Amino acid sequence: MSPSDHVTPCADLPAAQYAASRHAAWLGAAAIITDEVGRVLLVHPTYRKDDSWLLPGGVVEPGEHPHVTCRREITEELGLSDLPLSAVLAVHSFSPSHPDLQPGTPCPGEVRFVFDGGTLTPDRVQAIRLPREELSEYAFLETRDAVQRLRPVDGQIMLAAYRARLGNTATAHLADGRHILDVPALDRHDVHVRYRPLWDSPLNHGPVPERLPVQQAWAWCFVPDGRVVLVADPGPRGALPMLPGGTVETTDATPEDTLHREAAEEAQLTLTDTVRLGWVLDETGEVYGGIGPNARLRLAARVTAIGPAAVDPATGHPFARLLATPAQAAALLGWGPPGARQAQLAAETARERWGLPLARTAVIVEIPTEGMRLS
Repeated sequence: MSPSDHVTPCADLPAAQYAASRHAAWLGAAAIITDEVGRVLLVHPTYRKDDSWLLPGGVVEPGEHPHVTCRREITEELGLSDLPLSAVLAVHSFSPSHPDLQPGTPCPGEVRFVFDGGTLTPDRVQAIRLPREELSEYAFLETRDAVQRLRPVDGQIMLAAYRARLGNTATAHLADGRHILDVPALDRHDVHVRYRPLWDSPLNHGPVPERLPVQQAWAWCFVPDGRVVLVADPGPRGALPMLPGGTVETTDATPEDTLHREAAEEAQLTLTDTVRLGWVLDETGEVYGGIGPNARLRLAARVTAIGPAAVDPATGHPFARLLATPAQAAALLGWGPPGARQAQLAAETARERWGLPLARTAVIVEIPTEGMRLS
């Protein structure tokens, strides 16, 4: 049959009857908005009986485009009238029979668009004003905590959209909270931003004072194209990313020895030419048993080989191994503006010392299980 012989079933239907035969669904629009250390903004509605929270956004009104809805709702809910929407992070289709629907709600199904609402500076956060009759409070939350306050499907949508932003992947297409296309690396390993207040501390340059023991050595480990290696330790609440490195042991002669040992154990990396970028002050040493003030060393190193994935002897399981730009790594580490500056310093050091290019924004990918050959 030629294309000219094909006649669609609706061709002979009157316009009104054809229109009535089309699938109908609700439309919704929401935004991923974060603070400077990567926590996600949620709002608490007054009208939900199950006490669940929401991303800022709302229902698309008749004749309204989803991006217009999103801007309108952000203005109405947060009092922020000029927030840019830079990308569509996720498109989600919701079945009318989904168990997360409120009982008794005659929903024909929903298509929801999730936009990138960007990052709010502290002064912009202070400018938030809520309509108290509709929203009782807002909060910036780590994603692992945010999913506990959202309905399960809303949590799945939030994570997929936020990871699309972090990983620079294409728009996530979801059906009932699940990816319908290839699952990106951050979703596959359930990676969350590793926000910790201590790590917002600025990087101190120069030698570590003699009075401060060096308790930790982490490094920006560069491959030839200017990207860096991250490892993610899986856990019951998701995987947390970190730079290769770890705690200085008594058997390590220097912090650099710690780095080489940990990078080989965690990520099967062979490193060369380590250079110290600076150190971060840990005033309490709580994670080390309350030992008091100590230094956490930050280094840069060049990766010469990546071996096959192996079990980390300290944890008894393999870590996920990811390749990201330094800027993407800083965002996943949750170090805020100081982390962004540290990432830039590391990238500039790699360019000046080893002639490596500044990595272009790219999709965060997983290092193959069999390792990688580096030119």
